[in-house]
Amino acid sequence: MSRDRAIAFAPASVGNCAVGFDLIGHALEGPGDRVIATRIGARGVRVDAIRGLPIELPREVGKNTAARAVASLLDALDAGFGVAIEIEKGIALGSGMGGSAASAVAALVAANALFDTPLPLAALYPHALEGEFAASGGHHGDNVAPSLLGGLVLAAHDRLVPLPVPADLHALIVHPDLVVETRVARERLRAPYAIADFVAQSEALALFLSGLYTNDRGLLRAGLRDVLVEPRRADLIPGFAAVKQALLDHDAYGASISGAGPSVFGWFATRAAAEAAQADAVRAFAAAGLSARAHVSAVAAPGARIEACM
Repeated sequence: MSRDRAIAFAPASVGNCAVGFDLIGHALEGPGDRVIATRIGARGVRVDAIRGLPIELPREVGKNTAARAVASLLDALDAGFGVAIEIEKGIALGSGMGGSAASAVAALVAANALFDTPLPLAALYPHALEGEFAASGGHHGDNVAPSLLGGLVLAAHDRLVPLPVPADLHALIVHPDLVVETRVARERLRAPYAIADFVAQSEALALFLSGLYTNDRGLLRAGLRDVLVEPRRADLIPGFAAVKQALLDHDAYGASISGAGPSVFGWFATRAAAEAAQADAVRAFAAAGLSARAHVSAVAAPGARIEACM
C-alpha cells in the first residue's frame, strides 16, 4: 500500500570511535534530525523547508545531504514519483555528532516508507553514503551506519556489520560551543604518515574488536585510543587535552574526538560512571573559554525510526 507522507527520525552519532577512523561509529540517545517526506507527481527531489538552524543550508540536490541521499534512492529504484522533504535539525552544525548523516538517514527512511515495498534499512546504506558526500566530500559510513541501524557498527564500503556491545557500556559526549567543519578537519590528515603509526593503530583496532567480541574490558581499555587522527586535530579544539584527561580521571575506558570534532567522547562501564564525569568535563572546556553541554547515552542506542505514515 503506497503512502503519501512519512515522518522519520535519525539519531546523532559518534564517528570514528577513536580507533576506527571512517569505519566505526555508534548511535546516541536523544539528539537527532527529523524529516518529513511527501510524495509529489514530478520526479526528483525538492527541499521545501529547513528548520532549527540559525543559518540557511543549501537546498540544491547535489549540495544538501538529505536531498542527495533521497535522489540516489529514487534513481536506483526508478521511482515513478518525486519527493518533497522538510528537514528539522536537532543536531548543531559542525558539532562532530553526525548531523549531516542524520539528515541523510532520516530523509532516506522517510522517503523509503513511501514505496509500496520499502527496502530494509541496511539496503539504504549506499544512498546514505551519497548523502554524506555532499557534506564531507567522501563516502565514509561511520556516522550514517549507526544512525541507520543503531548501536555500534562497522561500516565497510559495501556492507554494515553490527558489533557486539558489552552490557551497561555508556558514552559521555561533551559538545562545546564551537564549530569545526568536517572538510577543514580532514585537511589536517593530508600529510604522509609513518608506517609505525599504522601498525600502532592496527594493534589498537585489533585489541578493541577482540574486547568487544570477548567482553574483555581490559582489551577495550587497551584498544580505545587514536594515534593517527587525534594528534593532528587536537589543536582545533581549545581545552581538548584537559577535557580528555577529565574523562580518563573518571576511569573512562578511553576518550577522544567525536567525528571531526569539536565534541569529545568517552566510554564508561556504567551510566552512573559517565554521569559522574559530566561536571568536570564541562568545567575543563570552561577553563578554555568555551561553554559546553554534556550528554550521556548507552552505546547500544536505537537507530532510525518511522514516526508516522499517512
